[in-house]
Amino acid sequence: MTRKQAKEPFEHERWLTPAEVAVAFAVGPKTVTRWAKNGTIPGDVVRWTPSGHRRYEEGGIRALLTAGRPS
Repeated sequence: MTRKQAKEPFEHERWLTPAEVAVAFAVGPKTVTRWAKNGTIPGDVVRWTPSGHRRYEEGGIRALLTAGRPS
């Protein structure tokens, strides 16, 4: 997914920062970014802010947590 495709408007879902996702998975923020880049965190869970920062859909992250830690 390219940044241009991912810059859809944020809806009513809560969006998490890489640091917040990192705390949930007990990993570092760089690991979360790596997971987003390599597809371990699905592209439909990741969005980009207008300023170019990644945000992660809370519901999608909760589903990943329920399924177990990404590898």
